Amino acid sequence: MLYSLIASSAEGDIILGWIEIAALAIEILAVTIIVVSIGVLTAQFLYRGIIRAPKRDNWRRYKVGMGRSLLLGLEILVAADVVRTVALEATLESVVVLGFLVFIRTFLSWSLIVEIEGRWPWQREEGEA
Repeated sequence: MLYSLIASSAEGDIILGWIEIAALAIEILAVTIIVVSIGVLTAQFLYRGIIRAPKRDNWRRYKVGMGRSLLLGLEILVAADVVRTVALEATLESVVVLGFLVFIRTFLSWSLIVEIEGRWPWQREEGEA
């Protein structure tokens, strides 16, 4: 609906172009966060393992850091998909595809939280009242 209202004019084409650029910028941000995090975390892991004496928690810190950066990247990618779908492609098909993407990314997020924290997102942490 928003697409049909905006696209009816030359100014609308400009606005849609900016929305597309914004969605692409959000996606680039998400990918950059993931790639830079992988590089930094891997360098830290190698530094701790080679230069310093290896510690028992080195692998756990690496895995937790990697999971958190992936969670952040997934959240930002969902935001980019919402912007693109709601503003540019508001058809029933694109909304259904968005729903599936959000479902899959939510499942991945929950899986990462279980791997990182050892509990489901809706469970309380140990020691919480």
